[in-house]
Amino acid sequence: MPGSMERIEGTLLHDFTDKPYQRESLKESTQLSAMELLPSGLPEWVADDENLARFLTSSSQFNSIMAKPSAFLPNPKNRETSVFRHGSEPKSGLIEIAGAHITGDRAPRGAAICKALQVRMARLEVMAQEPPRRHGNIGGWPWSEDDPELARAQRKDLAILIAKDAELILF
Repeated sequence: MPGSMERIEGTLLHDFTDKPYQRESLKESTQLSAMELLPSGLPEWVADDENLARFLTSSSQFNSIMAKPSAFLPNPKNRETSVFRHGSEPKSGLIEIAGAHITGDRAPRGAAICKALQVRMARLEVMAQEPPRRHGNIGGWPWSEDDPELARAQRKDLAILIAKDAELILF
């Protein structure tokens, strides 16, 4: 009968009508990837909904209401932006991480908090990079020896995309 959902003997796909779709293999593969833990206990993969804290050490990186795009620009030496996997709360934990990892004459003045998804929406990468604990990098910034001015402008545009939705936390 046309349109019938009965199993027809002799077809190769008849098992699909006998069993409901099971998601167990997807769940298992997700659990296996989640088991790859770093020394901090965090998973190696930085999830889209994770908060990233970019510590601010200069007044050129923020004003009274927002983090400036310059806060997210990469270090020219390694071409990456250092971040820590931590949100705005608890603020004491954020201050503790900043104090332990910002060295020299730079004092932590605050943090810009963004989601990993914001970084990825700007077509950049977020990678866990321990040690130190909870550390990560934003990479994939454009660089060009042929046209360094264009690459600089592109980096600024990407930093604007990240900074526009970042939350400013002052210490």
